Amino acid sequence: MVLAPREVISVDLPVEFDTAWAHVRCPQLIHRWYGWGGTTADDGIRQRFLLDASVHLPDPGLPLGWLHWHNHDHLEVRGGWSNTPRSTVTVRRQERALLASYDGVRDAVDEAWITFLHQLRFAVSHHLGKERVSFTMRGSGAEPPDRTLYRAGLHGARGVPLGGAVEVRRPDGSVAGGTLEFSEAHQFGIRLSGRGGSLLVVQLLPPASRPPHGAVNVMWSVWGQDADEIESARRRWSSWWRAPVAARRA
Repeated sequence: MVLAPREVISVDLPVEFDTAWAHVRCPQLIHRWYGWGGTTADDGIRQRFLLDASVHLPDPGLPLGWLHWHNHDHLEVRGGWSNTPRSTVTVRRQERALLASYDGVRDAVDEAWITFLHQLRFAVSHHLGKERVSFTMRGSGAEPPDRTLYRAGLHGARGVPLGGAVEVRRPDGSVAGGTLEFSEAHQFGIRLSGRGGSLLVVQLLPPASRPPHGAVNVMWSVWGQDADEIESARRRWSSWWRAPVAARRA
């Protein structure tokens, strides 16, 4: 195995190694952070993580394991040596010039891994042991991203420092408070307040990636909700984006 040279993302988790490792090996736990949801999530997760990946199991006493795929994507879980539980999950990939997913500006697979690992960190940090439901909105490229962000009240989020307060003003006039959880070159995440917080991830697609204007993809993940709460969240999401959407249990 040749280790992919480029680090795409690395996140620290406030859990011991065994818990972190289980979250990349057990399909039920992978559901809580990986993917955009949908009816094929079960088969997709099993195929990718259990069938397609080569696995290096941790040696006794050594908190280190990894998954490696035929395209040289490499996911590593490493336990920390400290008095408090801590682990690190890192994804490495080949140089962008070698990847078909790179359009010269943005790599779609890179961005997916960035989203998913931030969702992993959020899930185990704030909602360990809880199931996830996700709502998605995929931009069509029919309007400029700035207009979409303005319509959703998200246009000012890029100027907020990490941990800073964000006020999301929905089209129906309601306001959702939150804090900026992470910010990357082509996406950012907002922790929305209420019941331990939910995570809103906004991906920005430049015109080169989605002609002619670029686009915005958005995913909202909530954990530990019952059926009535999920339906209420679905109604709010539909009102926000002015389009019917279904809750996707991830």
